[in-house]
Amino acid sequence: MSFSVFLESRRAAAKALVAELKKNFAYTSVLGADIRARSVRADKNTSAISPGRDTECGFVIKLSNGGAFFEYSLDDIAGDASVLAAGITDAFRLNEELLADAVTGALPADEPLVRSFVRENDIGEFSEQALLDFCTQQKDALLAKSENVRNAVVILGSIEVSKLFVSVNRELDQNYAWINGTMWVVYQSGERVVQSFDGASSHRIADVLAQLPALQDKLLKKAQMLAAAKPVTPGVYDVITDPSISGLIAHEAFGHGVELDQFVKDRALAKQYMGKYVASPIVNMRDGAASTLSAASYFFDDDGVPAGDTQIIKDGILVAGISDLASAAQLGLAPTGNGRRESTRRKAYSRMTNTFFEKGTDKLEDMIASIKHGYMLFETNNGMEDPKNWAIQCVAEYGIEIVDGKLTENVVSPVVMSGYVPDLLNSITMISDEVKITGAGSCGKGYKEWVRVSDGGPALKVKVKLG
Repeated sequence: MSFSVFLESRRAAAKALVAELKKNFAYTSVLGADIRARSVRADKNTSAISPGRDTECGFVIKLSNGGAFFEYSLDDIAGDASVLAAGITDAFRLNEELLADAVTGALPADEPLVRSFVRENDIGEFSEQALLDFCTQQKDALLAKSENVRNAVVILGSIEVSKLFVSVNRELDQNYAWINGTMWVVYQSGERVVQSFDGASSHRIADVLAQLPALQDKLLKKAQMLAAAKPVTPGVYDVITDPSISGLIAHEAFGHGVELDQFVKDRALAKQYMGKYVASPIVNMRDGAASTLSAASYFFDDDGVPAGDTQIIKDGILVAGISDLASAAQLGLAPTGNGRRESTRRKAYSRMTNTFFEKGTDKLEDMIASIKHGYMLFETNNGMEDPKNWAIQCVAEYGIEIVDGKLTENVVSPVVMSGYVPDLLNSITMISDEVKITGAGSCGKGYKEWVRVSDGGPALKVKVKLG
């Protein structure tokens, strides 16, 4: 698939609108988005092809006269640019009194940049029927594996993104795609019913179709483990986190807490710790759409800033945060390329992308062998944090007990890990020499403003409270 025909047809209109608006505003930009998301799903009783939640098409105009930023959203920008600009200007003036109370900063540099970005994908090579047939076949295969499988669900979720950004000095466009393939089973053993899931992701459908069938036996084995799992005995333990849980810790510990719009509002304790130790000296952490290739990887953000790769923690010291255009201007910093919005109808915020700990030097087998009694935790369930007080809670789908340096057959589920962020990060004593990043999740800002994020990292050895 290629760049949106619709957005291409509005390129000249975007330029004309910027030209009109710059007569009255020191900074003006237009962002156009044409996003096509699709979900292909099959389970025991139904099958469906439906639009994904991210599907949208629209535009947002961003303006500033050296004060606060003003954003105006609309479905289309076709028509007389002078008439449209006049209407937007009137809306700005109606809100000037409210904007006067907002935190303000310097105008964006808007340095010249003209470029098109493309990440090749194969979405156009597979018909919807072919994808539905694949899901149906995989579902049937899972159901046939055991009479304990009460239901099996297979989903192929794809998203293709086209975005156009035009300002006085910039003209950017990008086209890329991402595919998440997910399988899960509802498994019954006696009176206990559990769910087990696994998946694969890539920017190419062919990769996902090749990987999913090989995960079926692992999926069933995990379901059997979960059905026999027991609650964990609450206490403080030495723990090894798998990449998924390590990613959750990074996300919750220093993800939202270093989104710099929280610094502007004095809602993040991390603001007081810039340049100070917040973690063990062996800990390094970064975020950025350009840091790796995953579901949260793009070429430029919704403010027209090129994708970044930001070092957040270096050798245990908190060295930087992540920002959108507005928070960077308010704090007198260069934006990091983390300005993201749920849709063109929603505000841009500082948001995480690929947030992860960097690899260390330890072998996973040595990390496990170093534990007298503890657990290895697997698979993100959910998590939450309090950026103002640095409390953190992460939920793992299951854990496997470690005794005398060896994994046992004892499985616990679910497992809640909680604590104080600096205590948790300072307890890290080993980090594996391999990193795994996956891309299947979304993250809200508080309880809303959902955007796609990645998951993963190296394995970590930490001391935490489990319950």
